[in-house]
Amino acid sequence: MNHPYRWVIVAAGGLLGCVAGGAMFSLPVFLRPMSQDMGWSVTGISMAMTIGFLAMAAASMVCGGLSDRYGARPVVLTGSAVLALALALASRAGSLVEFQLLFGLLIGAAAAAIFAPMMACVTGWFDTQRGLAVSLVSAGMGMAPMTMAPLAAWLVSLHHWRAAMLIIAGIVAALMIPAALLVRRPPALFDERTGVAAAEPQPGMTVRWAVRSPQFITLMLANFFCCATHSGPIFHTVSYAVTCGIPLIAAVSIYSVEGLAGLFGRIGFGLAGDRFGAQPVLALGLLAQAFGVLAYAFVSDLGGFYAVAVIVGFIYAGTMPLYAVIIRENFPLRMMGTIIGGTAMAGSLGMSTGPLLGGLIYDQFDSYAPMYVSSWGTGLAAMLILSAFRPFPKKQREVAVA
Repeated sequence: MNHPYRWVIVAAGGLLGCVAGGAMFSLPVFLRPMSQDMGWSVTGISMAMTIGFLAMAAASMVCGGLSDRYGARPVVLTGSAVLALALALASRAGSLVEFQLLFGLLIGAAAAAIFAPMMACVTGWFDTQRGLAVSLVSAGMGMAPMTMAPLAAWLVSLHHWRAAMLIIAGIVAALMIPAALLVRRPPALFDERTGVAAAEPQPGMTVRWAVRSPQFITLMLANFFCCATHSGPIFHTVSYAVTCGIPLIAAVSIYSVEGLAGLFGRIGFGLAGDRFGAQPVLALGLLAQAFGVLAYAFVSDLGGFYAVAVIVGFIYAGTMPLYAVIIRENFPLRMMGTIIGGTAMAGSLGMSTGPLLGGLIYDQFDSYAPMYVSSWGTGLAAMLILSAFRPFPKKQREVAVA
């Protein structure tokens, strides 16, 4: 399939992911201004992000299934509108619980309607250069630390945190809703439904068989531990840098450096996955990620933070798109939304652990070092689990009984 519109899908997916991810991950920038203004604890505000990832986990498979049935456009369009509304409502929250529910539940569910459907859609548009395509979409998502995070920090420096968050809500609506209207179903999906796509992997597979397969379960577990590895460092490194005496604006720039490195990492890992195979490249990446996040525990000056941010950003961002490539190589296109949504669900559960546990660790020990050590351990677990993945036999064509 070489339809030129496939690159429009990549561009739309990258923009949607960038804005949605940036809106959700702007919370670390608001963490201290909100705590100082409202008297809410760091753990309490961080809990909103944990709730967000739990909501994303609960909604990911559902949204992926809806995109399989109705197409990605209506799902992504709804998610874009809800995301903007949720940010506007969260900016007016009067209590910690209200903020946790508005920012957590609504934004988490809205983000789930963006990520899994778009990744599933993009994999269907590409037969060749698939690793590069999903990496470019993921690279768009990785642009959030270089765009939305500095924007949020600038807005917070000029306005009250409520006004800053409301402005971000308007930006989300203005960018995401038009981009969502560009999304189309992959032509290959119509070919598969009419019986043309004979080369599809596992053409007789049912969804029930797929979600019970060792391959799906292994990918879910690997993604859970992979995301648990970097969730705490992503969310708390800005706060950690501030505790080391680095000003907020400079600390946010660490996040941006990590995002810039991630942009190159996603493209580099995507090209490497196309050439050497997604699974071995992903396994090596997970091993490197474990030691990368551990390095944060040994730095305290801005230069050290920048150096580690380059390494960690390149690695953790580069690994993420490869899960979608492995899924597309092993499961039929007609269930991409469901399967990618399932692994995204596991990843979101993993991401939910970092903000809360990192906050609890800091409140208990007045130090983030134990968080980075625990992240190293989960990173090693992710690598070992992924190494146990075994693809479906290429000649396996039995029709599964539901």
